[in-house]
Amino acid sequence: MNIASKDFNLLYLFTVLYEERSLNKAALRMNLSQPAMSHKLNKLRGEFDDPLFIRTGRGFTPTPKAHQMAKQVCCVVKCLEEFYVNAEGDAIGQREEAIHIYGTDLVDFLLLPRLLDKVQAEAPGVTIVMHNTSGRLPVQALEQGDCDIAIAGFFRDLPEHFYRQSLMVTPYRVVHDKALIPAGKPLDVQTYASKPHVVSTLTGNLNSDVDTALAEAGLTRRVVAGASGFMVLPRLVTGREVFLTCLKPIADYATATCQHLSSREPPVSLPDVNIEQVWHPRTHEDGLRKWIREQIKIILSEV
Repeated sequence: MNIASKDFNLLYLFTVLYEERSLNKAALRMNLSQPAMSHKLNKLRGEFDDPLFIRTGRGFTPTPKAHQMAKQVCCVVKCLEEFYVNAEGDAIGQREEAIHIYGTDLVDFLLLPRLLDKVQAEAPGVTIVMHNTSGRLPVQALEQGDCDIAIAGFFRDLPEHFYRQSLMVTPYRVVHDKALIPAGKPLDVQTYASKPHVVSTLTGNLNSDVDTALAEAGLTRRVVAGASGFMVLPRLVTGREVFLTCLKPIADYATATCQHLSSREPPVSLPDVNIEQVWHPRTHEDGLRKWIREQIKIILSEV
């Protein structure tokens, strides 16, 4: 086969359409008009003798052949993009733009101080803007370019073309006022279930893995307060006969800043939480955003 007759721009078009699943979004990303995009799509379909992308009410759906091609084609295009990025250089120190990160107040607390130091040292023209996820993966913001990175431990059912990376795995701890349980006395599950609890509720839902574990033991608990974030919760425990079941970094912060609080392992089996970062393919090869993701991984893996 003589590859000189092939139009490699069509492979880039395929990759963008496969990632965006929308002719309009693909046209914006490639800086092409709708007629030009339609013309190129027809050439792409002719090149591979298959419709490849079928229009539906929610955009484009890849055909079986498109799914079969995607792994190889997208890999080839990503390798070419990386080659040109490395060849041309990407001076992040000269970039002047905002990086939008969606997370929680816990993410802000663990990440922002050290990330700001690194950015100020290496890319002083860059501004970090933190947003709250409100308990959900910001799919639309990622797809539209309003979100560069989303970080949390509760993302489920990611679109298959999104990237994800584990940052840290953390267990749960129970925080309580020291007066509630004498030092050295174990916390049994009956006592744990009988006392009031405070929880975080980013979406308004008061149920969590704790309730599932208690139900398996034939028990329930009473939640007396739900906060819209994580970091205020230790203050609700101080001086009160209530329990807070939270991630270990919150418990560590609570006991380090308040001598009246104690932290211990839960009396029920709870799964560790995997906190990860998620990003859209459009930013995967961008030098600045790649560097930001690398710094985030370093910072949170050391928590």
